[in-house]
Amino acid sequence: MNKLVIIGAGGMGRTIYDIACESIGYGSEFIIKGFIDDNLLALDGFTGYPPLLGSITNYIPEKEDVFTSSIGGNLRKVCIEQLLERNAKFINIIHRTARIGTNVVLGCGNIIAAFTSLGADCCIGDYNMIQSYTVVGHDARIGDFNRIDTHVTCVGGIQIGNETVIHTSAVINHKVLVEDMAHVGACSFVIRRVKSGTTVFGNPAKKLV
Repeated sequence: MNKLVIIGAGGMGRTIYDIACESIGYGSEFIIKGFIDDNLLALDGFTGYPPLLGSITNYIPEKEDVFTSSIGGNLRKVCIEQLLERNAKFINIIHRTARIGTNVVLGCGNIIAAFTSLGADCCIGDYNMIQSYTVVGHDARIGDFNRIDTHVTCVGGIQIGNETVIHTSAVINHKVLVEDMAHVGACSFVIRRVKSGTTVFGNPAKKLV
């Protein structure tokens, strides 16, 4: 049986542990082996979790290991690529309460958290973290290495590039494009294209940086 290693043992890592325990395939396709974190004291003071197995920097994947990453933001891609260079295999973690619509296409290494909805014919790339209660509408296109926080609404037909961060309760309006490495602030209502590398915030969302 596959043994899941969670990258990052901080608060989000412990949250991903809970999600994984409640996910499709837990106990039948994979069990949880533990965490890796460059802070080897990350679990000190916390009980009820599997062990910290070593650092991200030095961990060597074993035969039955599979991985998921709790790291968000700019370090998400860096940490994942470190493990990929050592032939790590990433799997999708899909909470059993998530709703996956007809013809949804999912890449690898994604986290689909509790009560998330992926609408009909949407396409999700690789290594994305889509957090609880988020709605991704029909025909949406989402790239790779994105962090989409809780209660985000991605209206039908939107496009999100790669390495973006969409913060809590943001709304991406119909057919809007969010380009690579952009950030959308919490509670923002995005009605026009967000250019690569920029940060927008507000209602309607306007460029900050």
